[in-house]
Amino acid sequence: MANIKSAKKRIKVIDRKTARNRRVKDHLKTVLKSFDSAIEAGDFEQAAEKLKLAEKKLMQAAAKGTIKKQAASRKVSRLAKRFNAAKAAK
Repeated sequence: MANIKSAKKRIKVIDRKTARNRRVKDHLKTVLKSFDSAIEAGDFEQAAEKLKLAEKKLMQAAAKGTIKKQAASRKVSRLAKRFNAAKAAK
């Protein structure tokens, strides 16, 4: 356990940031799963909405530093690719 005041403060700050990052990542997983379920159901209108929401949430997480910007861009690209492939297969 830290004895110095600034070290104690850093522990509190790290705990807050960790909690925020966990919330954001959990929310991202939920959004991505909802996109997956819409694609599997074949509901392309809802999948398009979920894709738009997923892109927004991924970019927000990247802007805050929760995930890296390249990772967010890569995930958005893969989601769009899956959406277009599923739409074309229909």
